[in-house]
Amino acid sequence: MKDHIIVAFDTQDKKQFDFLFNDLKNDIGHAKIGMEAFYTFGIDVIERFKKENIKVFLDLKLHDIPSTVEKASRTLSKLGVDILNVHAAGGVDMMKAAALGFKENQTNGKMIAVTQLTSTNQDIMNNELNIPGLVEHQVEHMATLTKSAGLDGIVSSAGEVKKVKARLGLDFICVTPGIRPKGSDQGDQKRIYTPMEAITSGADYLVIGRPITQAPSPKEAYLKILEDIKL
Repeated sequence: MKDHIIVAFDTQDKKQFDFLFNDLKNDIGHAKIGMEAFYTFGIDVIERFKKENIKVFLDLKLHDIPSTVEKASRTLSKLGVDILNVHAAGGVDMMKAAALGFKENQTNGKMIAVTQLTSTNQDIMNNELNIPGLVEHQVEHMATLTKSAGLDGIVSSAGEVKKVKARLGLDFICVTPGIRPKGSDQGDQKRIYTPMEAITSGADYLVIGRPITQAPSPKEAYLKILEDIKL
């Protein structure tokens, strides 16, 4: 089941990063490197994981004009990144350009798109972003655009997975952040689900950060989640 969990290494602290890396490297299958770690430590962190045969999800949420995103994706693909994401809000042409750049060097890599951040709830989407309708309908709409652009899947909450897969197919990848074991602090996430809820919804990957990385023993916390989601 370890292939279903992507551990989020979200820290700017070098000692903390090294501790997490050394504590988890022999057990995990995937690591997420987001803006916080990538902008702090640079491309070297990707090579560290790749040397341990750990797959890397580079979570930079690219969002710009198509030509810029294509060039950025092509550059990042040369680092051996296994999963890269963009914002679906950039539109179909931008997503097509991103996939074109990324797949040039990573033919087996996965390009996915963020539909709505899991920190976005109904009130934020309607009243701050001025997007009408229900969050789940917006996610389904963005997922449909993502597939039409030729991408491999989306980032969404676990609550939207069943409807997305029913509409777009079981092979359309769903990566789900906002995962919190029972009793965990919600933090700044809004649309949250437990690991088991995410797995039973059909999610392909669960992105889990703080419940593992801020635990007294990250390795024990990770292994406990693995045990909990065994079907």
